[in-house]
Amino acid sequence: MSAAPISPVLSVAPASPQHTGMGAIPYPGGVTFRVWSIFADSITVVGEFNGWSTTATPLARESSPNCWSVDVPGAMAGQQYKFCVSYAANPGRDPHRMDPYARSIVKDASGHMNAVIASRDTVFEGGSYSTPPWNEAVIYELHIPTFSATPPTATSPLVPGTFDSAAIRLPELAHLGINAIEIMPLGEFSGSASTGYNPGYIFAVEDAFGGPDEFRIFVNAAHALGIAVLLDVVYNHVDGLDLWQFDGWSMEGRVCSWCAPHPPPVGVDGGIYFFQDSRAHTPYSHARFDMGRPEVAQYLFDNVKRWLEDRFLDGLRFDSIVSIRNIQNQYDNWKLEQPEPNGIALLQKMTQHVESTQPWKIMIAEDLQGDASITTPVDAGGYGFNAQWDDNFCSKLRWAATAPADDQRNIADLGVALAAMNGANAFQSIVYDENHDKDDPRQSNGGRLPDLIGNGQADNWYAKKQSTLAACVTLTAPGIPMLFMGQEFLEYRPFPNFGADPDPIDWGRKDTYNGIWTLYRDMIRLRRNWNNNTRGLRGRNIHVLPVFVDNMLVYHRWDQGGAGDDVVVVCNFSGQKYANYTIGVPGPGRWRVRFNSDAGAYDGFFDNWPAFDTNASGPPLNDMPCSANVSIGAYTCLVLSQD
Repeated sequence: MSAAPISPVLSVAPASPQHTGMGAIPYPGGVTFRVWSIFADSITVVGEFNGWSTTATPLARESSPNCWSVDVPGAMAGQQYKFCVSYAANPGRDPHRMDPYARSIVKDASGHMNAVIASRDTVFEGGSYSTPPWNEAVIYELHIPTFSATPPTATSPLVPGTFDSAAIRLPELAHLGINAIEIMPLGEFSGSASTGYNPGYIFAVEDAFGGPDEFRIFVNAAHALGIAVLLDVVYNHVDGLDLWQFDGWSMEGRVCSWCAPHPPPVGVDGGIYFFQDSRAHTPYSHARFDMGRPEVAQYLFDNVKRWLEDRFLDGLRFDSIVSIRNIQNQYDNWKLEQPEPNGIALLQKMTQHVESTQPWKIMIAEDLQGDASITTPVDAGGYGFNAQWDDNFCSKLRWAATAPADDQRNIADLGVALAAMNGANAFQSIVYDENHDKDDPRQSNGGRLPDLIGNGQADNWYAKKQSTLAACVTLTAPGIPMLFMGQEFLEYRPFPNFGADPDPIDWGRKDTYNGIWTLYRDMIRLRRNWNNNTRGLRGRNIHVLPVFVDNMLVYHRWDQGGAGDDVVVVCNFSGQKYANYTIGVPGPGRWRVRFNSDAGAYDGFFDNWPAFDTNASGPPLNDMPCSANVSIGAYTCLVLSQD
């Protein structure tokens, strides 16, 4: 902000009642500014429209409690601004505050971060796009600056990715078969490195990624390719920044009793947006939103509407809702200590609103407690989310893939996790073998699967075979499968989820390991029933056969059943090859091999163990009416169905 001349305070009336909304609201000929504050003695808006004067444009209190507003004729979209919030009891504090509802934030020539008035007539070009049915979706999680970065060279530094550079990769994802992407958080953050989980301003789109205008173009490009766009949102905590003691008030001297025994004590006196006691404590910060304040709850509710209704996204993934619906235990951040009723009520309000207004959009929770109430409808006493991340399935699958020896794998446990996703709850799980948390090396068994399996040699035979086998289970399991960026070409570098930008995805590996990429493509096409002979992989039903003794995992997937519908998946989690292995199948006749992950076309070093079509002419076996012999290689997945 540049220095401004002192101007006399003008008499002012609240904004016109037809100019509704919070933050900066353009109207023909001007802009309305509205902000919430309980304790401010005065508020002005400063910006390019008034020479950054701290006195020229005061806001007036409205009749509605604690809102201040003003209409500013002549202000226009594209101009920078801030609020100046004065509180006499805290005279030494810098009163300049970012608009909590700022849609865009940029750095001016002096290095100051300012909000930008965004145009209200920004429209997305939806065209004929419609979201995919979620039982047909394959999600791809990505981090914009890492996904499409330009790696450093001897003569040039790393160039982080942007929406523009990421959009260039979208056709490759569409060719792979991806029809939904989940973007890690986009809220403006402090500093230059972040994976998005330290947002400071949740309404703004990070300027370093391209801001809201480039994001609009990116969403349009994804939709034009038939790709849904989901976003990870963080409401369980925030990096306080300008929201911390927003209007100057706080309950001074408050410290977190959980942290106080470990000096120095951590203050929790964050002001009107946050709890003022130990409830402010989360595993991530001491800035837990006080959702008991109606204005704070409305702030978060409005953010859901902004992404889904104004920015035309197709769904949201909520980060760590256990930290919204619950106050954590002092010594175990993930242990449920006591419910937080206001957080629970807000989550239910959010999911109910989306269900009643845009039911084709998906609401996903990260809770990680295995609590069925998360996906139970609100009118039945639940939270109303459509799906939740299934960490139990992931943990069982990762151990089956990474155990040091075959006799340490627990295939029966993995089978139980698979069988739990059946019938009405089949698509209430998001299933994955890699994601931004699991690939963080600080997590238990954390890191990229090829690197873990290969003991640092991510392209050795074991790494390729066992990591692709895990992906095959993910893509043939019930639930909604999700891949993590780069796993389709054996990206091996871990994804540190705190403190610095992770290494950029090496897109050169797509050419180096094009056969592995093709393996993923072929499996995704089976999942989506592209050839109309694996419809059961989109169905709600699974029967896991009791075949675990040989580290074999066999399951039957179906929708209505019959030719082109019934699918049998055979996964060999051992180094033993079988020329004849007998399994139960759901019906007699010819069963054709639609996929063999050991095929030489996928990698020249694979065994290319033959897998033959088979006739089901044997007696009942494994709780199935018929049986058949299959030939299967080591650490291999077969997919069979009937014409």
